[in-house]
Amino acid sequence: MSSTRVEPAPTRPKGTAAVATIVLIVLVAVALRPPFTAVAPLLERIQHDLGVSTTFSGVLTTLPVVCLGVFAFLAPTLRQRFGDEKVLVGCLVVLLVGNLLRAVGSVWALLLGTVVVGAGIAVANVALPGLIKRDFPHNVPVITAAYTMCLTLGGAVAASIVVPLGDALGSTWQAPLGLLAAPVLVALVISAFALRHSSGAAPQPSRPGRLWRSPLAWQVTVFMGLQSAMAYVVFGWLPTMVTSRGMGPEVAGLALGVQAAVQAVGSMTVPLFIKRTRDQRWIAAVLAVLIALGFAGILLGPAPTGVWAATVLLGYAQGGAFALALTLFGLRSPDSDTTAALSGMAQGGGYLIAAVGPLLIGFAYDVTGNWTVPLALLVACCAGWLWAGALAGRPREVVSVRGSTRP
Repeated sequence: MSSTRVEPAPTRPKGTAAVATIVLIVLVAVALRPPFTAVAPLLERIQHDLGVSTTFSGVLTTLPVVCLGVFAFLAPTLRQRFGDEKVLVGCLVVLLVGNLLRAVGSVWALLLGTVVVGAGIAVANVALPGLIKRDFPHNVPVITAAYTMCLTLGGAVAASIVVPLGDALGSTWQAPLGLLAAPVLVALVISAFALRHSSGAAPQPSRPGRLWRSPLAWQVTVFMGLQSAMAYVVFGWLPTMVTSRGMGPEVAGLALGVQAAVQAVGSMTVPLFIKRTRDQRWIAAVLAVLIALGFAGILLGPAPTGVWAATVLLGYAQGGAFALALTLFGLRSPDSDTTAALSGMAQGGGYLIAAVGPLLIGFAYDVTGNWTVPLALLVACCAGWLWAGALAGRPREVVSVRGSTRP
């Protein structure tokens, strides 16, 4: 058995470099979710203003997930050439351009801008876990918790303010989407200063394709994909689920915001359990049960009290599930280059899986006219996620893409 390759000590930042790296992680994380979460509350206005169909709205909400899957495969190559920090700052530039494009106001600018922001977010999603593993190899759960909390809070705030912001500015949707470029610009300026003090360690030559022959890598990919599928079902269908229980559209929008905010709590607390154990199977099992209970409570529980309780439960569990999925990239990898490669494979394949989730649930709901079959599909998805977690949560590591071998 060959020894596990570890990170060379000089690449681990200390003092100012460590702070600069954390600042970079936080700023990028805050900027990643708003371009996606801000669209859903504005969909009706976009559809009315542009005169597009409901099908176009479905494409607009599904396209970002597909972009997350497709462009994630490019990230390992980009970080090999430019390094993690430069790639992340480059992603902020791409996000800035994409947000401004979407504010132009035409159908094609909106679609093109969505693809551009999707590309930037996809690459950043992959690069960040590798950077965390490289510079904080002994604190992966803690730093990942901070990262996921910033992701969640950034998305929740954006979803909450875009409609009142548009009303205040007298703009239906262009100005709110365009103003999403403002925090990205701030993050870009500050990140440029943070970049000067970061460790800037270069990735080592690697062969990411080796992971495609690893059963464990595929287990992590399925785990990520099913978790993301359920998350995007919530993003797309939770308001409809809530209104089907006799609650008003304003309440439904509030429920989505509450669910997103509670996710931050789950994304911060679940990694504390992850840090204390080498085996994450039991954590995945508990979260799978809680997610299933959350969906069941929203669709079957007494309204409104039971629906609100289930919404909070679902938000907490999904926040924890997202944090667990991202943390596994570092825990199942022997070094940062392998973490980035596993992140690229799992997020690339995982988000392509996730894109099917909302479409399948929507199709089942349209055909049956009720939530019985969709709920059965969601429970089955939870069961599949539990199975994937039972495999991916074992204390093992994938083969290093740097060239080391394992039996």
